[in-house]
Amino acid sequence: MLEELKADVVKANYDLIRHGLVILAFGNVSGIDRSRGLVVIKPSSVSYADLKSEHLVVMDLAGKIVEGDERPPLDAPTHLALYREFTEIGGITHTHSSYATMFAQAVRSVPCLGTTHADVFYGEVPVTRPLGKKEFEKDYEGNTGKVIVERFSNLNPMELPGVLVAHHGPFTWGTTPAEAVENAIVLEEIAKTSFGTLLLDPEALPIPRHLQDKHYRRKHPGQKKD
Repeated sequence: MLEELKADVVKANYDLIRHGLVILAFGNVSGIDRSRGLVVIKPSSVSYADLKSEHLVVMDLAGKIVEGDERPPLDAPTHLALYREFTEIGGITHTHSSYATMFAQAVRSVPCLGTTHADVFYGEVPVTRPLGKKEFEKDYEGNTGKVIVERFSNLNPMELPGVLVAHHGPFTWGTTPAEAVENAIVLEEIAKTSFGTLLLDPEALPIPRHLQDKHYRRKHPGQKKD
């Protein structure tokens, strides 16, 4: 079942290790077959080094396991919530990469301070509100998805393909699992350079909107503008 998608998801998970975005078994990549409404995701019980297609878990969008002997990762409900709400995405990546997680732990968005940022993210990378006590105690992972969706109530998830979950870490997405990983790589790099920029100049301002427009639109010429 879904052998091509499984191969893509395995490769994308290997790429997290290759680019230094995860440690131990933290994080994961998932992908979705929209025509069948099925999600393929890495179980947390299997290390990246040992991961093979047969280890992956296949679920429907309600969370029912369709195939696989391993348990889905704890944050599977977050992935499913994003797939249900962001209908254009085809892959999701979750990491605890160092610089992006610093911003998440500080509950700070990543400002658009340069053109590398603007090439991929059309504006600051948003941060969610912290979860309340009741949200944390009941369906923590599902409510994590809900606060992400809530944060994007007036944002375009295709123009801002990532978010920082307050006190937790980054999620990124794309049209494919590979693109979701690429956006995670970019997010970590721009978080790193923004951190350094703000150390050099704590009063650094975002680049002008016309410069953001120029860089984002030339990289995404076919994307519909809100």
